[in-house]
Amino acid sequence: MAGRPCKVCNFTRRNVYGLAAPSLGQLKMKGSEVLGFSPGASITVVLEDDGTIVEDEAYFLCLPSDTKFMLLCDGEVWRPAKKYDGGTAWLSRESVDVVTDMVDNVSGVEPWHSLAHQLKQDLASIILMSEADLQSLVDAPCADLASVLGFPDQKTQDLQDTLQRVLDRREEERQSKELLQLYLKVVEKEHGQTLQQEGQPVQDERDGMEVDGASDFSSRTLLVLKGRASPETRLSNEELQEVLKKSVETLMDVLDWDRERTTDLVQACEGELNKRLQQVQALQSLSAHSQRSKSTSAE
Repeated sequence: MAGRPCKVCNFTRRNVYGLAAPSLGQLKMKGSEVLGFSPGASITVVLEDDGTIVEDEAYFLCLPSDTKFMLLCDGEVWRPAKKYDGGTAWLSRESVDVVTDMVDNVSGVEPWHSLAHQLKQDLASIILMSEADLQSLVDAPCADLASVLGFPDQKTQDLQDTLQRVLDRREEERQSKELLQLYLKVVEKEHGQTLQQEGQPVQDERDGMEVDGASDFSSRTLLVLKGRASPETRLSNEELQEVLKKSVETLMDVLDWDRERTTDLVQACEGELNKRLQQVQALQSLSAHSQRSKSTSAE
């Protein structure tokens, strides 16, 4: 039976190894060998990205190729990868030492090679890459990546630093979103309890988004506007446009704010929407420039 290409690491994630395993048992055996575990050690296999325990053969066979597994032994515990920690993000840029042999060498080429070639053809393609793709480029040896891209070493290092900052920012945004969702759930629960105490019917949010009759804002938009600092950064483009459609006087009545505070909100929403538009335009310009450069090189 042909082996399934996959990757293994230990709980430190310091080294990642590529191998081919036709079964979960073979994955444990081969992974233990390349990771240097003691023979006969009790091994637990988990998904590297979220710590899901893999102990069912059928589940293992359903996973896609190149899935990354973490092998744990002797009481080791899975922990999420640390994207940023105030100064040690450079650790994630250590060279990944992939050890392969004639049997376990699946493709013969590091995954980041194809990403680097794609980036060389069209720099704007970076906006379509997943976080795993970006992390792969960050983890690639700087000299090797520079050789593929045709960049000087310093420019390549600057690119990797930029990609690491992008990953750090996405992690911060994800955590902020989770906190916002938790806050909204708490506020909605408290709001529902208040309505029940007053004897008013509570709308089931699962049946549709509640809309305020006076402002036409959704309940979520109102909660964000009233309950968060810098609410413009938490609103979608559509929600920002809805806010800007309202007059200052209408917003004053809806939010029960004074004119100065309401005007500041409108200006902040307008600035945020313009900033997002400029980002889109910049990406479009970058893509167009990349295509022109590609055409010139071809000629």
